[in-house]
Amino acid sequence: MKIKGLIFLFLLFNTRSIWGQNTVQLFIVPVFGKQAIVLESNSYLLTFNDTLQFNTIRFYISAIELLKDKKSVWKEKNSFHLIDAEKPESEKISLQTANNPDYNQIRFTFGIDSCTNVSGALGGDLDPTKGMYWTWDNGYINARIEGKSKLCKSRNNEFQFHIGGYRKAVNTSRIITLPVLSSGEINVQLDLKEVFTHINLAKFNLIMSAGKKGALFSDWLASGIKLKI
Repeated sequence: MKIKGLIFLFLLFNTRSIWGQNTVQLFIVPVFGKQAIVLESNSYLLTFNDTLQFNTIRFYISAIELLKDKKSVWKEKNSFHLIDAEKPESEKISLQTANNPDYNQIRFTFGIDSCTNVSGALGGDLDPTKGMYWTWDNGYINARIEGKSKLCKSRNNEFQFHIGGYRKAVNTSRIITLPVLSSGEINVQLDLKEVFTHINLAKFNLIMSAGKKGALFSDWLASGIKLKI
């Protein structure tokens, strides 16, 4: 009986080791201040004389890691996720971790790293049909934000910000590290109200290629990424 009991405990231990998976739910949601964003229909007050309407909000999150006191304890393999406000299901990322890692921070890249950019068009969320790829030479669009404002002097008062570029001088990917308040669920927001407070839409409403303006815009995007409290 003792031998059978030991065998049972051995099998139970090894089964838990093999199947000891834990799921951490990561939510990354674009908002405008305290308001949820609804594409094309809702308008959002930016200043007393200007409102914005968003038609497209897409951006990449990659290289997701969980950390304990700044030390990595888990990394997601093949970590590339396209967040698309038109598809709310894309805003939820299930991280399949092993054996309940102890963590108090999350780190990820806003955008796509340079090595992936020079690998050419890929599949999954990196598939060019997603509308987030320029060319083999220019690589991926890290963020695509489009909409309307009456301040824009462009056709139909449209603004178009396609933010990409991986070369050193115009790199638009940004590494984000945030605290984690509780295990199991992490809620992150991209506050576009904070981003657009930096922008004079009357003079600056179009980015369609890599450059210094795109790199600056990436800094503004990074500043708008925060933990939901």
